[in-house]
Amino acid sequence: MEKNKKFVEAITPMDVDFAQWYTDIVKKAELIEYSTVRGMVILRPYGYAIWENIQRYLDDRFKETGHENVYMPMLIPESLLQKEKDHVVGFAPEVAWVTHGGEEKLTERLCIRPTSETLFCEHFSNIVQSYNDLPKLYNQWCSVIRWEKTTRPFLRTTEFLWQEGHTIHATAEEAKEETLRMLNTYADALKNFLAIPVVKGRKTDKEKFAGAEATYTIEAMMHDGKALQSGTSHYFGDGFAKAFDIKFADKDSQLKYVHETSWGLSTRVIGAIIMVHGDDSGLILPPRVAPVQVVIVPVAQHKEGVLEKAEELRKSISSYARVKLDASDKKPGWKFSEYEMKGVPVRLEVGPKDIEQNQVVLVRRDTREKTIVPMDELETKLKELFDDIHNSLYEKALVRLENMTSEAADFESLKEAAETKPGFIKAMWCGKLSCEEKIKEEAGLSSRCMPFEQEEIADTCVCCGEKAEQMVVWGKAY
Repeated sequence: MEKNKKFVEAITPMDVDFAQWYTDIVKKAELIEYSTVRGMVILRPYGYAIWENIQRYLDDRFKETGHENVYMPMLIPESLLQKEKDHVVGFAPEVAWVTHGGEEKLTERLCIRPTSETLFCEHFSNIVQSYNDLPKLYNQWCSVIRWEKTTRPFLRTTEFLWQEGHTIHATAEEAKEETLRMLNTYADALKNFLAIPVVKGRKTDKEKFAGAEATYTIEAMMHDGKALQSGTSHYFGDGFAKAFDIKFADKDSQLKYVHETSWGLSTRVIGAIIMVHGDDSGLILPPRVAPVQVVIVPVAQHKEGVLEKAEELRKSISSYARVKLDASDKKPGWKFSEYEMKGVPVRLEVGPKDIEQNQVVLVRRDTREKTIVPMDELETKLKELFDDIHNSLYEKALVRLENMTSEAADFESLKEAAETKPGFIKAMWCGKLSCEEKIKEEAGLSSRCMPFEQEEIADTCVCCGEKAEQMVVWGKAY
């Protein structure tokens, strides 16, 4: 048991050093390994399997709403990137450039995609002629490169995996509906698949996507009270359409510009899963996203019939859940710690006495509660347990979000809350950039969003005291 104890102690407690706790988990739970290229990581099988489950879930939701998957080139000519000026200015500091092909210097630099708006726009301009060609509802699964100054696994890496949706519509109303539909798709996915509550709202102009008319976001709160922007959806209006000359002949035979959206969610949400649900023993994975939902640990496996029964259980469970049998010669205590570290939602223990009594022991990862279950009731019990674990994790995170959200009516109370109360702060805002920048500079808070669910905390701006326009959720963020 001493080895088992040391294994758990290898994780720094989150209240001692939250950043180190996070780094310990991503490494020791075998989610990633650092590569030789700064800011780039290797997604190990267990980490990639989490992404695959998220990808499958979202891909099904996208296709249910009529979207099709496509794939665009990785390289973008500099002249193409320059076409939408706000867009290029917004991404210029993060762009990686290809200047040579083999030994030959290229006549035009090519950027490795930081995002693909310009490529989609060029393509749309070539294939759309009439209103009959609309809407176009496209999605792409790919990686992008953004040359970040400081990086952390999943949260901010030079290369990351994501999906980017790009759609064009005949009217502004249709495009706006699409923008909010996809934001709600993300919010529902975080709630129903990842057990993460979010605040939905609109970004301020300072924080919106480069080239967008409006950006909408889902903001999740981590254990330490910081925000993680977990998915965004953008309404572009006809700005990109004018830059790329994407016109169509409408029913009235008039040439009109299309209205465009884009929306994206990345491997960053894996960081959210870790920092919302994890504890000092490691990961806690919601069952719906977990690569392994049940791990079978045989007890006294050297005894006759134990491994055979464990294998029989594995085969049976595999018809309705993702299951693993660990028949290695490591001690049960080591296995308990290993799968606790990896966040496997349910551990199933079976030994000679259990076999005699036709039962198993189930241990849930989130509460460590043990339940003795007759083998013939196992399928029903496991399915109930998966749902209960999911709901419990969501409720726990929701209570934390609510308890760690405070209000501030004036600038001094805002600054005090920023210093003494980790979490989100609701406060009124006049809409001026100068106040937003002052709050960032003097209180260390960024505007997370103007939530859809508005409250009138006060009549005046928390910063300047002038008439308020919106309630904003402020916070420190990853």
